[in-house]
Amino acid sequence: MPFTHVLATKLGAKLTEVRKNKTCPWLRPNGKTQVTVEYNNDGCAIVPIRVHTVLISTQHDETVNNDQIAKDLKEHVIKPVISLQYLDDRTIFYLNPSGRFVIGGLHGDAGLTGRKIIIDTYGCWVLMVEVLSRARILPRWTGVVRTYAIGVAEPLLVFVATYKTVKIPDKDILALIK
Repeated sequence: MPFTHVLATKLGAKLTEVRKNKTCPWLRPNGKTQVTVEYNNDGCAIVPIRVHTVLISTQHDETVNNDQIAKDLKEHVIKPVISLQYLDDRTIFYLNPSGRFVIGGLHGDAGLTGRKIIIDTYGCWVLMVEVLSRARILPRWTGVVRTYAIGVAEPLLVFVATYKTVKIPDKDILALIK
């Protein structure tokens, strides 16, 4: 499995663990994780260098503030899961970037069951009305990979790879996109 997938899955499992064992009694069951990693291509293999971004959005009770959430998530969820060799002073932590997340589950998301997931997966194709759909579909047409997170205005990662099929260098295309 991809390293980012393994880390994000382990973060989700750790969220469940610290909720159930009451290490973080303010946690509630709805949570989302995302990890962005920087890699080095040494010619033979692509090797992870460092974790660039950790995103955790998790439901919580009304008694806790965002500072306590960030402190507890770093101490009890992130540090036990992600080896310190991959975390550095440049690692970006988005911990509940949308702010308070008290209402979760079915009450927190409107719409028909399954509709949002399917439209995000396959795209809306006719009208680009959903921000997340536009962010994913348009790069297919431009040969660009972008990683977004709910609650964060700018992309977490922008990557261009033309494999020398165009006359403009990748770095110049990347500068135009950013």
